[in-house]
Amino acid sequence: MINVELMKVTSLVDGKAITQTEEKTMEVISPFNKEVVGKVNLASQEDAERAIESAHRAFHETMKKMPAYRRADILRKTADLLEERTEEFARILGLEAGKPIRDGRGEVGRAVQVLRFAADEAKKIEGELVPMDAAVGGENRIGMVRRHPIGVLSAITPFNFPLNLALHKLAPAFAAGNTVVLKPASKTPLSAYMLVNLFEEAGLPEGALNLVIGNGSEVGDILVTDSRISKVTFTGSPSVGIDLRKKAGLKKVTLELGSNSPNIIFNDGDVNAAAAGLVRGAFAFSGQVCISAQRIYVQKGVYQDFLNQYVSLVEKLVIGNPMEENTDIGPMISEKEAIRAHDWITEAVKAGARLATGGNREGTLLEPTVLVDVTRDMKVVCEETFAPIVSVIPFDTEEEVIGMANDSVFGLQAGVFTSDINRAMRVADGLETGGVWINETSTYRQDNYPYGGVKLSGVGKEGVKYAIEDMTEIKFVGIKLG
Repeated sequence: MINVELMKVTSLVDGKAITQTEEKTMEVISPFNKEVVGKVNLASQEDAERAIESAHRAFHETMKKMPAYRRADILRKTADLLEERTEEFARILGLEAGKPIRDGRGEVGRAVQVLRFAADEAKKIEGELVPMDAAVGGENRIGMVRRHPIGVLSAITPFNFPLNLALHKLAPAFAAGNTVVLKPASKTPLSAYMLVNLFEEAGLPEGALNLVIGNGSEVGDILVTDSRISKVTFTGSPSVGIDLRKKAGLKKVTLELGSNSPNIIFNDGDVNAAAAGLVRGAFAFSGQVCISAQRIYVQKGVYQDFLNQYVSLVEKLVIGNPMEENTDIGPMISEKEAIRAHDWITEAVKAGARLATGGNREGTLLEPTVLVDVTRDMKVVCEETFAPIVSVIPFDTEEEVIGMANDSVFGLQAGVFTSDINRAMRVADGLETGGVWINETSTYRQDNYPYGGVKLSGVGKEGVKYAIEDMTEIKFVGIKLG
């Protein structure tokens, strides 16, 4: 059993905690052993409205007027505070999300980087001069383009990276001078509460960041439809994202949605590196990663060699308690999700797929599973598993595998292993994805490059610099000289 002291948290509006009756509370449950690790006061629709009003007021009174150096100082101070508390945050991620403690430390480290990237970018937001004399009659005129913060953002975040993905929304928003109402996933509100308190300790003005913890059915709509919200940024499922976009109207919207990322290994690729990289690429955090390697296409000349190596490495992974240092694979977020994923495996095997390894489930723990002899219409191939399940599929030609990889409603990120730079660039150009890594897995992400998908994988880009571009409005100012 995990010995923890029950953590009690609440929504935060204008820097103050909300209070609710017993009927409006929720328990946070460890996905590993079902132990209660937190208790939350749930927000009401009225609380969400007050949070929006608080953010709206703070934007006009403080944030839009705050100089860039001050915004950068707050972000840098928050990064320092978070780094000092790495173990505390990593532990919370293990308790509420079931994330292995080593991966939790990795997430905290990345979150610190995001804050520091944002601190740097806060001082680089700039416009440009427009050559007015390029047009007839434009003589004696000066034109300039300036970027201004857009106002209040609604940030709706998922359970799988509850700290880092929250900061991919918060950090660029504050760097640009905006304010935010944050709604974390109901299963992982503890790290969000701790993060909001860090920002407050670092000097972020009251009301600039409000935390609304509540059921989507009660507080979700207003965070999308309220006229005081200028932008909605969401990470989650395609079905929810599509519904959200319809409700948002003319607001700016960034959607980071699903994927079933392809990874391609050619005969001239480094099979050893590919096998080693794709163990973590497919099974980190039990495959509950948007860019997790789900489809591995291997050219027939190296198919068996790759499969043998891959299965051997997968079978060495340690499954169990996320709080133990040697654990590689912890639980899925809930038993319901583990049952759903296991059913997909069973369904695929009944339809002719073969288990190369794994396939067993115990509670929320699902063995890392490698399937072969799959077909394109199986759920484990054509839908997003969001689970520790990967399919290894042979192919003959470059043209064939590009078609196989693109045969998907998703298009977030892909990995390609080859020693031929010409082939690498041809395949990268041919893949219908928002990002392609050469000699790296689809699961690799760095926090300073543009990240976002096509098709049902979403719209818009994250990555601090690129997020700031969509969190600001361009304003033209012209001057006629005497």
